[in-house]
Amino acid sequence: MKTIKISGTPAIALDYDGTGPLVVFLHGIGGNRTNWAHQIKFLSPYYRVAAWDARGYGASDDYSHELNFEDFCHDLARLLDYFETDQAHLCGLSMGGQIVQHFYRLYPQRVASMVLAATFTHWRGVLSDDALAQYLSVRETPLVNEGKSPAEMAPAAAKTIVGPLATPRQRKIIENSMATLHKESFLKTLRAATAFELELALESVAIPTMLIFSEFDKLCPADYGRSMANRIPRSRFEYIEGAGHLINIEKPERFNTLLLDFLSGLDSKTE
Repeated sequence: MKTIKISGTPAIALDYDGTGPLVVFLHGIGGNRTNWAHQIKFLSPYYRVAAWDARGYGASDDYSHELNFEDFCHDLARLLDYFETDQAHLCGLSMGGQIVQHFYRLYPQRVASMVLAATFTHWRGVLSDDALAQYLSVRETPLVNEGKSPAEMAPAAAKTIVGPLATPRQRKIIENSMATLHKESFLKTLRAATAFELELALESVAIPTMLIFSEFDKLCPADYGRSMANRIPRSRFEYIEGAGHLINIEKPERFNTLLLDFLSGLDSKTE
């Protein structure tokens, strides 16, 4: 596996491995590229697989201005340009799925397929005002009002999204990714992502799409995922038992099996 930084403002870090059609993984608001380690290892014998650090995350650069949510989409276009490919298969979890939807809205010709995991059309589509306020309070209050670091905030925040069957090791992976957040960039992302209410018209989606939701996800319930799937023509909905919000970390084998089945099915249709 290689780790590189794509030049530009800001520079974007990513891990990649394998050869073949490009599959790109996009982490959630509290994650980073390492959240996709299981998926890179599993899929790289069949595809060129990449997982990025979104701007202001992980090894990617921070930036001085406030975030426009669509900045993520333009950064993703730079990633595809780096690999000199017109199209990629995109898989995003939570906020990563929100980015995938809006990348498709802005660059439809560049998306071969979408996998939308534990995600939403916009934050207020899945969370009530009270629930969103509570979500933000657990994350913003320690960082802004109490002067704490992301590492000090991480354990309490992780508890709100991890499923009850997650192993101690899986819980630690999730806590560690939150602990290494860039404080100011994370706060910018919280503000921009939760305030961005523009939706992709799901009924207009004209590419293969799979949605993956789970049993114990309190942030993005499976019934909400089914409602999204019902709006996307010819989409595929998958339900994973025993997982919380971080499905790909909590149930990696099942998640990987679904991914490979979905992607290989697309390959067979083009042969």
